Amino acid sequence: MLEHKGSCHCGAIQFQFQGPAIDRGMRCNCSICARKGALMSVFTVAPSDLTIVAADGALSTYEFGSGTAKHHFCSQCGIYPFHQTVVKPGHYRINLGCLEGVDTFALPFDVFDGATLM
Repeated sequence: MLEHKGSCHCGAIQFQFQGPAIDRGMRCNCSICARKGALMSVFTVAPSDLTIVAADGALSTYEFGSGTAKHHFCSQCGIYPFHQTVVKPGHYRINLGCLEGVDTFALPFDVFDGATLM
């Protein structure tokens, strides 16, 4: 396991977790993921394994549909660093573009059919 560190664009939200090497990503075709276009982690991170440090009022959450998925974003710069998943409620998928040292344009990716879950 490796130590991964990341942040939103302005740095108001910073986070870290232990996880595997990142050699591929995942895109989702649900209505919100298709619009934000982020490349997400193929693995999930348990809440106990994710350390989040956020400035007061910076961490905002958007929910829709069943409300199970919680899409977190920075209220200052608008960047989405992670979300809690529908498939494994309470666990997080990470926006790989927010991680230090990850070139999301060089990674192969799978597509998750989230559109049929909503």
